[in-house]
Amino acid sequence: MLAALLILTFPIAMIYAAMSDLVSMTIANRVSLALVAAFPLAALMIGLPGSAIGAHFVVGIACLVVTFGMFAAGWMGGGDAKLLAATALWLGPTPALAQYLLFGAVFGGVLTVAILLSRASLAPVTGIVFVDRLLSRDTGIPYGIALGAAGLTVFADSAWMDHAVAGLAGAAF
Repeated sequence: MLAALLILTFPIAMIYAAMSDLVSMTIANRVSLALVAAFPLAALMIGLPGSAIGAHFVVGIACLVVTFGMFAAGWMGGGDAKLLAATALWLGPTPALAQYLLFGAVFGGVLTVAILLSRASLAPVTGIVFVDRLLSRDTGIPYGIALGAAGLTVFADSAWMDHAVAGLAGAAF
């Protein structure tokens, strides 16, 4: 049961990051820190070997280095960089990581086109602060929405989901 609750940190963090980026154009450090803190505990509780946990950390650190380079170049936000790296920690050196990156790119492309089309046809005068910020041509794209959606999509078909469901089902009986 405890392992299942720790595993649920992942989808909760994805939803929170997406909503936070939508409303405030920021993803708090606590979201990525919660993912990093919960991962080793959840991994140990489901019996992931130490070498596999280490490989997951190597992937997460590698993603952090790459995404911080992208942040330094001005290609992505710092919160997005940290969220992507923390998500990569959970997915590790598996096909799920490639799926996440692909879904993130596709969802991000659709999100970007939708926002740019909206900005071309709507003025930022709704009176709703976050909507007006999204419609402002001076604002970036809240890519955390795409990263959160991609994380949820991959999580739904992952071994993590299987462990969470099994743990919650076992606790119900």
